Amino acid sequence: MTEPYTGEIQLFGFNYAPYNWAFCNGAMLPIQQNPALYSLLGTNYGGNGQTYFQLPNFAGRAGCNQGNGPGLTSRTIGEVFGTQNVTLLSTEMPAHTHALTVYNQTDVSKRASTPSAGNSLSLPTQNTVMAPSEAKPDAQFAPNMIGLAGGNLPHENRQPYLAVNFCIALNGVYPSFG
Repeated sequence: MTEPYTGEIQLFGFNYAPYNWAFCNGAMLPIQQNPALYSLLGTNYGGNGQTYFQLPNFAGRAGCNQGNGPGLTSRTIGEVFGTQNVTLLSTEMPAHTHALTVYNQTDVSKRASTPSAGNSLSLPTQNTVMAPSEAKPDAQFAPNMIGLAGGNLPHENRQPYLAVNFCIALNGVYPSFG
């Protein structure tokens, strides 16, 4: 492996941080023992700036560039944002309906296996019955057939992910600026 830049972040697919690297898990490091890394990171990710500073925390998070793009919120270095779970309120969902049309087609000659005007979607067999013959048109379904779902519990809000470790180089080549 080549010598990294101090403060360089790389992804590793194993469960340990290599020698002279640390997990990007928000750990606090003493400034006195890591002056070069502190000179690059400062307190962008936390710390008091007197005795310790904090490493970036990628645990359960995804990386994002600073700045903003068209129609996107501006982000600053070290900013933590987003959430892993979201509970939607009924006021946050657009008003919509779920239409359902059921055909009571007793005429076997009009049954088809593909959608077509006036036909139901069913297998064209002698014994196929989509609804009882005594079903009334415009009948109301049972009240518990449709309704609210989710029980006011949050749903998963993370993008697809792969378990890898973000690690930061504690030592290496100090980057030159300019």
